[in-house]
Amino acid sequence: MNTSKPSIVFMGTPEFAVASLKILHENDYPIVGVVTATDKWGGRNKSTLICSAVKSYALEHHLPVLQPKNLKDPQFIEALEALQADLQVVVAFRMLPKAVWNMPKLGTINLHASLLPKFRGAAPINWAIIRGEKETGVTTFFIQEEIDTGDLLFQDRVPISPSDTAGTLHDRLMDTGAQLLLQTVQAIEKNEFTPIPQSHEDVSFAPKIFHETCAINFGQTTQQVFDFIRGLSPYPGAWTIFLQKEMKVYEANPSPELHDQQPGTIATDGKKYLKVATLDGWINLVTIQMPGKKRMSVETFLNGLRLTLDQIESEKILYE
Repeated sequence: MNTSKPSIVFMGTPEFAVASLKILHENDYPIVGVVTATDKWGGRNKSTLICSAVKSYALEHHLPVLQPKNLKDPQFIEALEALQADLQVVVAFRMLPKAVWNMPKLGTINLHASLLPKFRGAAPINWAIIRGEKETGVTTFFIQEEIDTGDLLFQDRVPISPSDTAGTLHDRLMDTGAQLLLQTVQAIEKNEFTPIPQSHEDVSFAPKIFHETCAINFGQTTQQVFDFIRGLSPYPGAWTIFLQKEMKVYEANPSPELHDQQPGTIATDGKKYLKVATLDGWINLVTIQMPGKKRMSVETFLNGLRLTLDQIESEKILYE
């Protein structure tokens, strides 16, 4: 009986995918190729060419790297076929054409950061918090034609605490997901798995987040605004307009105090607190960032302002 481990092509780009690549590599699965995004210009004045987190790991461990601009490029398809991988593993990568995901004999599996069929799409971690979920998880499944609709393999549940941000939840799901992926590959290796079609019930979506998506609407309940802010922290960051400038809000606390103010109304002592009225309470801003400035506490920000209380409180935050 052939007991050799299946050869793998790994596809991924951000830090979230590195834990999965690392656990497969450390468990002696032959990684015959790593497919990741092309390098991008970044840094000061975009003068530095920056590679993905996955590429950095691959180069450090002498794994061959492919960086196609077009996944349908015949030269890329030919190079991928030449690797003769038994299995392809996808974590936080692009949508694959059928010519790619249908290539290996054992199929192509994906690790997704939600309990599918909930939160299909590009930003499941953010949207789970924004929507006020108390639980999420990770799922492995076989890739099929439509995104995030393939037959399920394994799932693991992860609670969302009231204090979680997208950042803290990301890190827990990253580690849990890597363990689940290893379990999945081991099951495929032993042929000890039963794919289960996804239910057509409980389907929800987690679309890609754009800059305009991140504008805070203070015309919602305090809990909804709080969930929105933490669901976008630390990246890409919720924002609002204050002092005619775009202010990012990374940390806030909900306050259920009843009031008769219009949502968006500002209250402050000019020294220690800055809060904004919501539909049914207040949001106390804790950590913010103004354009061209470093992230700072609200107390530091207020102490640096040369404005009177009336001038600050006259700033009306738009919420519609």
